[in-house]
Amino acid sequence: MGFGDLKSAAGLRVLNDFLADRSYIEGYVPSQADIAVFEAIGAPPPADLFHALRWYNHIKSYEKQKASLPGVKKALGKYGPADVEDTTGAATDSKDDDDIDLFGSDDEEESEEAKKLREERLAQYESKKSKKPAVVAKSSLLLDVKPWDDETDMAKLEECVRSIQADGLVWGSSKLVPVGYGIKKLQIQCVVEDDKVGTDMLEERITAFEDYVQSMDVAAFNKI
Repeated sequence: MGFGDLKSAAGLRVLNDFLADRSYIEGYVPSQADIAVFEAIGAPPPADLFHALRWYNHIKSYEKQKASLPGVKKALGKYGPADVEDTTGAATDSKDDDDIDLFGSDDEEESEEAKKLREERLAQYESKKSKKPAVVAKSSLLLDVKPWDDETDMAKLEECVRSIQADGLVWGSSKLVPVGYGIKKLQIQCVVEDDKVGTDMLEERITAFEDYVQSMDVAAFNKI
């Protein structure tokens, strides 16, 4: 598995396709996996790779908290699509090894051959992906929306949340859940199309109602 060379256009395209139906590299919350890939890119992806750019900007907002994010960083090649070969590993252990050394070689001819092989594999991956029938990936989310205090008008807070409309977003049932000191949080369900609506977009739009909303958390995230 792997993304290939994340400094190349081909590698960024693989990352963009990978994030088309995901909010994060692994799981449903930011983690060290996101930081590892973020640091490997080093610069914002181009605007036409909007899934990768959305993810990049979201992870950048965690830059000051990156050390506290969950998980343990793994080798970059441990992340990404299963059908793209990892080209981020170290050079071969032996000079007699017949495998191509993708990095660290002083032989210019070998380096060009490795580059060509990597590009061919990425092209094969993209060709295979393009032939797959389009499937609308959806997720069911349970959101916790917290008010500032016990004097917050929770009916108005819910009205604000439900006023958020977007293609691929359907609001479901809700309830108020006590959290202590007379304060209740709004717990509300929604179904989203993954390639149209992400948790970062929901958080940004919900917390924009700053007169009512203190914060938003994803309590549950399930693929449909």
